[in-house]
Amino acid sequence: MEDQVGLVQSVVSKGVGEVEKIIFGQRECVISAYVALLSGGHLLLEGVPGLGKTLLAKSIAQTVDCAFGRVQFTPDLMPLDIIGSSILQENRFVFHSGPIFTDLLLADEINRAPSKTQSALLEAMQEGTVTADGVTHQLSDYFTVIATQNPIDQEGTYPLPESEIDRFMMKVVIDFPSEEDELRVMSTHHSRTSALTKDDIQPVIDRTELTNLRNLVMDVSISEDVMTYANSLVRATRQHISVMHGASPRAGISLLKACKASAAIDGRAFITPDDVKRWSLPVLRHRLVLKPGAELSGTSSDDVIRNILATMSVPT
Repeated sequence: MEDQVGLVQSVVSKGVGEVEKIIFGQRECVISAYVALLSGGHLLLEGVPGLGKTLLAKSIAQTVDCAFGRVQFTPDLMPLDIIGSSILQENRFVFHSGPIFTDLLLADEINRAPSKTQSALLEAMQEGTVTADGVTHQLSDYFTVIATQNPIDQEGTYPLPESEIDRFMMKVVIDFPSEEDELRVMSTHHSRTSALTKDDIQPVIDRTELTNLRNLVMDVSISEDVMTYANSLVRATRQHISVMHGASPRAGISLLKACKASAAIDGRAFITPDDVKRWSLPVLRHRLVLKPGAELSGTSSDDVIRNILATMSVPT
Protein backbone atom coordinates (compact mmCIF):
# COMPACT_ATOMS: atom_id res chain seq x y z
CA MET A 1 0.00 0.00 0.00
CA GLU A 2 2.89 2.38 0.72
CA ASP A 3 4.08 1.97 -2.89
CA GLN A 4 0.57 2.71 -4.14
CA VAL A 5 0.14 5.92 -2.15
CA GLY A 6 3.62 6.81 -3.34
CA LEU A 7 2.07 7.02 -6.82
CA VAL A 8 -0.48 9.54 -5.52
CA GLN A 9 2.31 11.57 -3.94
CA SER A 10 4.35 11.54 -7.17
CA VAL A 11 1.49 12.58 -9.45
CA VAL A 12 0.26 15.39 -7.19
CA SER A 13 3.83 16.64 -6.75
CA LYS A 14 4.09 16.96 -10.53
CA GLY A 15 0.73 18.71 -10.67
CA VAL A 16 1.72 21.19 -7.97
CA GLY A 17 4.96 21.87 -9.84
CA GLU A 18 3.03 22.67 -13.01
CA VAL A 19 0.55 24.97 -11.24
CA GLU A 20 3.34 26.80 -9.43
CA LYS A 21 4.79 27.85 -12.76
CA ILE A 22 2.30 30.72 -12.62
CA ILE A 23 0.76 30.60 -9.11
CA PHE A 24 3.15 31.78 -6.41
CA GLY A 25 2.84 31.53 -2.64
CA GLN A 26 -0.43 29.60 -2.56
CA ARG A 27 0.78 26.02 -2.12
CA GLU A 28 -1.74 25.15 0.60
CA CYS A 29 -4.57 26.31 -1.68
CA VAL A 30 -3.17 24.23 -4.55
CA ILE A 31 -2.88 21.17 -2.30
CA SER A 32 -6.46 21.76 -1.13
CA ALA A 33 -7.66 21.70 -4.73
CA TYR A 34 -5.98 18.35 -5.33
CA VAL A 35 -7.38 16.98 -2.07
CA ALA A 36 -10.89 17.86 -3.24
CA LEU A 37 -10.25 16.49 -6.73
CA LEU A 38 -8.89 13.16 -5.46
CA SER A 39 -11.77 12.86 -2.99
CA GLY A 40 -14.45 13.51 -5.60
CA GLY A 41 -15.49 16.63 -3.66
CA HIS A 42 -16.38 20.17 -4.71
CA LEU A 43 -14.22 23.17 -3.79
CA LEU A 44 -15.17 26.75 -2.91
CA LEU A 45 -12.42 29.39 -3.18
CA GLU A 46 -13.06 32.71 -1.41
CA GLY A 47 -11.02 35.88 -1.62
CA VAL A 48 -11.14 39.51 -2.66
CA PRO A 49 -10.79 40.29 -6.39
CA GLY A 50 -7.30 40.11 -7.84
CA LEU A 51 -5.85 37.24 -5.79
CA GLY A 52 -5.87 34.72 -8.65
CA LYS A 53 -8.85 32.55 -7.67
CA THR A 54 -9.95 32.04 -11.27
CA LEU A 55 -6.39 31.51 -12.48
CA LEU A 56 -5.83 28.90 -9.77
CA ALA A 57 -8.98 27.00 -10.77
CA LYS A 58 -8.03 27.12 -14.45
CA SER A 59 -4.49 26.00 -13.70
CA ILE A 60 -5.65 23.00 -11.69
CA ALA A 61 -8.00 22.04 -14.53
CA GLN A 62 -5.11 22.37 -17.00
CA THR A 63 -3.17 19.64 -15.15
CA VAL A 64 -6.06 17.19 -15.60
CA ASP A 65 -6.77 15.85 -19.07
CA CYS A 66 -10.55 16.08 -18.72
CA ALA A 67 -13.33 18.15 -20.25
CA PHE A 68 -13.43 21.64 -18.75
CA GLY A 69 -16.26 24.17 -18.66
CA ARG A 70 -16.71 27.61 -17.19
CA VAL A 71 -19.77 29.60 -16.15
CA GLN A 72 -19.40 33.27 -15.29
CA PHE A 73 -22.08 33.95 -12.69
CA THR A 74 -23.82 37.31 -13.09
CA PRO A 75 -27.00 38.84 -11.59
CA ASP A 76 -28.98 38.10 -14.77
CA LEU A 77 -27.82 34.48 -15.15
CA MET A 78 -30.74 32.04 -15.23
CA PRO A 79 -30.79 28.35 -14.14
CA LEU A 80 -31.40 27.22 -17.74
CA ASP A 81 -28.19 29.00 -18.76
CA ILE A 82 -26.34 26.44 -16.64
CA ILE A 83 -28.41 23.29 -17.01
CA GLY A 84 -29.61 23.63 -20.59
CA SER A 85 -33.09 23.64 -22.08
CA SER A 86 -35.38 21.87 -24.54
CA ILE A 87 -35.81 23.54 -27.91
CA LEU A 88 -38.53 22.77 -30.44
CA GLN A 89 -36.98 21.15 -33.50
CA GLU A 90 -38.97 19.46 -36.28
CA ASN A 91 -42.14 19.31 -34.17
CA ARG A 92 -40.43 17.80 -31.13
CA PHE A 93 -38.51 19.14 -28.17
CA VAL A 94 -34.79 18.33 -28.14
CA PHE A 95 -32.71 18.88 -25.00
CA HIS A 96 -29.62 21.01 -25.52
CA SER A 97 -27.20 20.50 -22.65
CA GLY A 98 -25.70 23.47 -20.83
CA PRO A 99 -22.12 24.01 -19.64
CA ILE A 100 -22.75 21.88 -16.54
CA PHE A 101 -22.28 18.78 -18.72
CA THR A 102 -18.52 18.57 -18.31
CA ASP A 103 -15.90 16.96 -16.07
CA LEU A 104 -14.48 19.99 -14.27
CA LEU A 105 -16.74 23.03 -13.97
CA LEU A 106 -15.44 26.44 -12.95
CA ALA A 107 -18.31 28.39 -11.38
CA ASP A 108 -16.74 31.83 -11.39
CA GLU A 109 -17.97 34.44 -8.89
CA ILE A 110 -20.79 32.12 -7.92
CA ASN A 111 -22.20 34.49 -5.31
CA ARG A 112 -22.90 37.26 -7.83
CA ALA A 113 -25.98 35.37 -9.03
CA PRO A 114 -29.30 35.16 -7.14
CA SER A 115 -30.06 32.14 -4.95
CA LYS A 116 -32.39 30.57 -7.53
CA THR A 117 -29.57 30.36 -10.07
CA GLN A 118 -27.02 29.21 -7.50
CA SER A 119 -29.38 26.41 -6.51
CA ALA A 120 -29.32 25.08 -10.07
CA LEU A 121 -26.15 23.27 -9.02
CA LEU A 122 -27.73 21.48 -6.05
CA GLU A 123 -28.81 18.25 -7.71
CA ALA A 124 -25.70 18.12 -9.87
CA MET A 125 -23.31 18.48 -6.95
CA GLN A 126 -25.03 15.91 -4.75
CA GLU A 127 -26.46 13.34 -7.14
CA GLY A 128 -24.37 13.79 -10.28
CA THR A 129 -27.55 14.27 -12.30
CA VAL A 130 -29.58 17.10 -13.82
CA THR A 131 -33.35 17.07 -14.17
CA ALA A 132 -34.85 19.17 -16.95
CA ASP A 133 -38.46 19.03 -18.16
CA GLY A 134 -39.05 15.97 -15.99
CA VAL A 135 -36.18 14.00 -17.53
CA THR A 136 -33.09 13.10 -15.49
CA HIS A 137 -29.74 13.34 -17.28
CA GLN A 138 -26.58 11.70 -15.95
CA LEU A 139 -23.47 13.84 -15.55
CA SER A 140 -19.87 12.73 -15.98
CA ASP A 141 -18.44 10.38 -13.34
CA TYR A 142 -15.67 12.96 -12.92
CA PHE A 143 -18.00 15.93 -12.43
CA THR A 144 -16.37 18.36 -9.99
CA VAL A 145 -17.22 21.99 -9.25
CA ILE A 146 -14.50 24.50 -8.43
CA ALA A 147 -16.32 27.69 -7.48
CA THR A 148 -14.91 31.11 -6.71
CA GLN A 149 -16.62 33.78 -4.66
CA ASN A 150 -15.88 37.22 -3.29
CA PRO A 151 -16.41 37.88 0.44
CA ILE A 152 -20.13 38.27 1.08
CA ASP A 153 -19.72 41.84 2.34
CA GLN A 154 -18.64 42.93 -1.15
CA GLU A 155 -21.12 44.96 -3.19
CA GLY A 156 -23.26 42.91 -5.56
CA THR A 157 -22.84 39.57 -3.80
CA TYR A 158 -25.48 37.17 -2.48
CA PRO A 159 -24.90 34.61 0.29
CA LEU A 160 -25.03 31.03 -0.92
CA PRO A 161 -28.04 28.99 0.28
CA GLU A 162 -27.12 26.76 3.23
CA SER A 163 -28.29 23.67 1.34
CA GLU A 164 -25.87 24.48 -1.49
CA ILE A 165 -22.89 25.53 0.57
CA ASP A 166 -23.06 22.23 2.49
CA ARG A 167 -22.44 20.44 -0.82
CA PHE A 168 -18.99 21.95 -1.05
CA MET A 169 -16.46 19.64 0.50
CA MET A 170 -14.16 22.53 1.40
CA LYS A 171 -14.07 26.29 1.55
CA VAL A 172 -10.55 27.62 1.12
CA VAL A 173 -9.86 31.28 1.93
CA ILE A 174 -7.18 32.81 -0.30
CA ASP A 175 -5.22 35.58 1.41
CA PHE A 176 -2.78 38.16 0.10
CA PRO A 177 0.65 36.77 -0.87
CA SER A 178 3.79 37.53 1.11
CA GLU A 179 5.91 40.49 0.03
CA GLU A 180 8.44 38.15 -1.59
CA ASP A 181 5.79 36.25 -3.56
CA GLU A 182 4.03 39.45 -4.62
CA LEU A 183 7.31 40.88 -5.94
CA ARG A 184 7.83 37.63 -7.87
CA VAL A 185 4.36 37.95 -9.41
CA MET A 186 5.05 41.53 -10.50
CA SER A 187 8.48 40.64 -11.87
CA THR A 188 7.19 37.64 -13.82
CA HIS A 189 4.31 39.52 -15.42
CA HIS A 190 6.60 42.33 -16.56
CA SER A 191 9.30 40.15 -18.08
CA ARG A 192 9.35 39.09 -21.72
CA THR A 193 11.45 36.00 -20.99
CA SER A 194 9.85 34.55 -17.85
CA ALA A 195 6.15 35.36 -18.30
CA LEU A 196 4.06 32.17 -18.48
CA THR A 197 0.34 31.53 -18.89
CA LYS A 198 -1.96 28.64 -18.01
CA ASP A 199 -1.37 27.30 -21.54
CA ASP A 200 2.21 26.51 -20.51
CA ILE A 201 0.92 24.08 -17.85
CA GLN A 202 1.08 20.44 -18.93
CA PRO A 203 -1.48 17.76 -18.02
CA VAL A 204 -0.20 15.21 -15.50
CA ILE A 205 -3.43 13.22 -14.88
CA ASP A 206 -5.79 11.68 -17.42
CA ARG A 207 -9.30 10.36 -16.80
CA THR A 208 -8.19 6.75 -16.28
CA GLU A 209 -5.43 7.73 -13.88
CA LEU A 210 -7.79 10.01 -11.94
CA THR A 211 -10.06 7.03 -11.31
CA ASN A 212 -7.09 4.96 -10.16
CA LEU A 213 -5.85 7.70 -7.82
CA ARG A 214 -9.31 8.10 -6.28
CA ASN A 215 -9.45 4.36 -5.61
CA LEU A 216 -6.03 4.47 -3.95
CA VAL A 217 -7.16 7.35 -1.74
CA MET A 218 -10.23 5.38 -0.63
CA ASP A 219 -7.94 2.54 0.50
CA VAL A 220 -6.10 4.74 3.01
CA SER A 221 -6.85 3.34 6.46
CA ILE A 222 -8.44 5.06 9.46
CA SER A 223 -8.02 3.80 13.00
CA GLU A 224 -11.02 3.69 15.31
CA ASP A 225 -9.42 6.27 17.62
CA VAL A 226 -8.90 8.79 14.81
CA MET A 227 -12.40 8.24 13.45
CA THR A 228 -13.83 8.83 16.95
CA TYR A 229 -11.71 11.99 17.26
CA ALA A 230 -13.06 13.35 13.96
CA ASN A 231 -16.63 12.46 14.92
CA SER A 232 -16.28 14.14 18.30
CA LEU A 233 -15.04 17.30 16.60
CA VAL A 234 -18.03 17.42 14.25
CA ARG A 235 -20.52 16.75 17.05
CA ALA A 236 -18.90 19.39 19.27
CA THR A 237 -19.73 22.08 16.71
CA ARG A 238 -23.43 21.47 17.41
CA GLN A 239 -23.01 22.08 21.12
CA HIS A 240 -20.78 25.16 21.10
CA ILE A 241 -22.26 28.21 22.82
CA SER A 242 -21.66 30.43 19.76
CA VAL A 243 -23.20 28.09 17.19
CA MET A 244 -26.84 28.02 16.14
CA HIS A 245 -26.48 25.19 13.62
CA GLY A 246 -23.44 22.92 13.68
CA ALA A 247 -21.86 20.66 11.09
CA SER A 248 -23.95 17.86 9.56
CA PRO A 249 -22.95 14.18 9.25
CA ARG A 250 -21.98 15.01 5.65
CA ALA A 251 -19.26 17.22 7.15
CA GLY A 252 -17.77 14.26 9.01
CA ILE A 253 -17.71 12.19 5.84
CA SER A 254 -16.01 15.03 3.96
CA LEU A 255 -13.48 15.54 6.73
CA LEU A 256 -12.33 11.93 6.62
CA LYS A 257 -12.20 11.97 2.81
CA ALA A 258 -9.98 15.05 2.91
CA CYS A 259 -7.74 13.41 5.51
CA LYS A 260 -7.39 10.30 3.35
CA ALA A 261 -6.42 12.30 0.27
CA SER A 262 -3.99 14.43 2.27
CA ALA A 263 -2.34 11.36 3.79
CA ALA A 264 -1.91 9.78 0.35
CA ILE A 265 -0.43 13.02 -1.02
CA ASP A 266 2.03 12.95 1.89
CA GLY A 267 2.90 9.33 1.03
CA ARG A 268 1.10 7.71 3.97
CA ALA A 269 -1.38 4.82 3.91
CA PHE A 270 -3.08 5.95 7.13
CA ILE A 271 -4.44 9.17 8.59
CA THR A 272 -3.40 10.80 11.86
CA PRO A 273 -5.00 13.26 14.31
CA ASP A 274 -2.85 15.97 12.73
CA ASP A 275 -4.65 15.36 9.43
CA VAL A 276 -7.97 15.95 11.19
CA LYS A 277 -6.66 19.19 12.68
CA ARG A 278 -5.22 20.37 9.37
CA TRP A 279 -8.44 19.94 7.40
CA SER A 280 -10.95 20.87 10.08
CA LEU A 281 -11.04 24.57 9.08
CA PRO A 282 -11.54 24.21 5.31
CA VAL A 283 -14.05 21.36 5.71
CA LEU A 284 -16.11 22.78 8.59
CA ARG A 285 -15.89 26.59 8.46
CA HIS A 286 -18.62 27.13 5.86
CA ARG A 287 -21.02 24.70 7.51
CA LEU A 288 -21.39 26.48 10.84
CA VAL A 289 -24.20 29.00 11.36
CA LEU A 290 -23.28 31.27 14.25
CA LYS A 291 -25.70 32.91 16.64
CA PRO A 292 -26.32 36.60 15.89
CA GLY A 293 -24.70 37.65 19.14
CA ALA A 294 -21.52 35.75 18.31
CA GLU A 295 -21.29 37.38 14.88
CA LEU A 296 -21.82 40.84 16.35
CA SER A 297 -19.00 40.23 18.81
CA GLY A 298 -16.65 39.39 15.94
CA THR A 299 -16.49 35.64 16.52
CA SER A 300 -15.88 33.63 13.33
CA SER A 301 -16.41 29.99 12.44
CA ASP A 302 -12.64 29.54 12.41
CA ASP A 303 -12.49 30.85 16.00
CA VAL A 304 -15.10 28.32 17.09
CA ILE A 305 -13.32 25.39 15.44
CA ARG A 306 -9.95 26.38 16.91
CA ASN A 307 -11.56 26.69 20.33
CA ILE A 308 -13.07 23.21 20.08
CA LEU A 309 -9.77 21.69 18.93
CA ALA A 310 -7.96 23.32 21.86
CA THR A 311 -10.31 21.70 24.37
CA MET A 312 -10.35 18.18 22.88
CA SER A 313 -8.06 15.39 23.94
CA VAL A 314 -5.96 14.07 21.06
CA PRO A 315 -5.57 10.30 20.60
CA THR A 316 -2.02 9.00 20.72
